[in-house]
Amino acid sequence: MSKVVVYVSEVNEPSKKVIELLDEYKITYQIKNVTENKTYLQDLQNKGIYGTPATEIDGDFVLGFQKNKLKYALGLDDVSHYSSLFDGFNS
Repeated sequence: MSKVVVYVSEVNEPSKKVIELLDEYKITYQIKNVTENKTYLQDLQNKGIYGTPATEIDGDFVLGFQKNKLKYALGLDDVSHYSSLFDGFNS
């Protein structure tokens, strides 16, 4: 099972969507709120990441809500992570 950490700064639509996707697939995750804990913010910034949501999956990051990229990184989909370019075209 993958280790998943979702960095958020506040409740916003992209963060909600990431959490909803993880809940839908019953993925265990930890939420780190960078507004409430500045250490989390420093951790992200030390990795060159300055925005949220940032989802860390086994040490790799997916920034924002990129449904296909998240599913691929979690092993839920065998589609290339580049398919995120086409999110929303079949909706």
